[in-house]
Amino acid sequence: QVQLVESGGGLVQPGGSLNLSCVASEGIFSRFAMGWYRQAPGKQRELVAGLSVAGRTQYPEFVRERFTISRDNAKNTVYLQMNSLKPADTAVYYCNAGTFYAGSYSPFGYWGQGTQVTVSV
Repeated sequence: QVQLVESGGGLVQPGGSLNLSCVASEGIFSRFAMGWYRQAPGKQRELVAGLSVAGRTQYPEFVRERFTISRDNAKNTVYLQMNSLKPADTAVYYCNAGTFYAGSYSPFGYWGQGTQVTVSV
């Protein structure tokens, strides 16, 4: 069974940083790629970072150089370090277990409950 639990969201000022965490069921990282998505009100859920089992990463242009995905296998935790945050980054952020092929991340139907990130003065 795949269980994902996110934490680390909150209110931050523009230009600030947050580090999101997602604790996964043991053994998940050897079987699945991991991804972070976000969904703002009235918008579709979108990928912000993907990480393959082998350690390859994928970032969309709008977060490249600002967001970093990483993984601690010993802690069964995947992180999303977010720097230089903008009001447009405000959304609920979700952790996902999926697949990584040809440089692209694709989600499976395993989602956490989400954590709210609000970027505002």
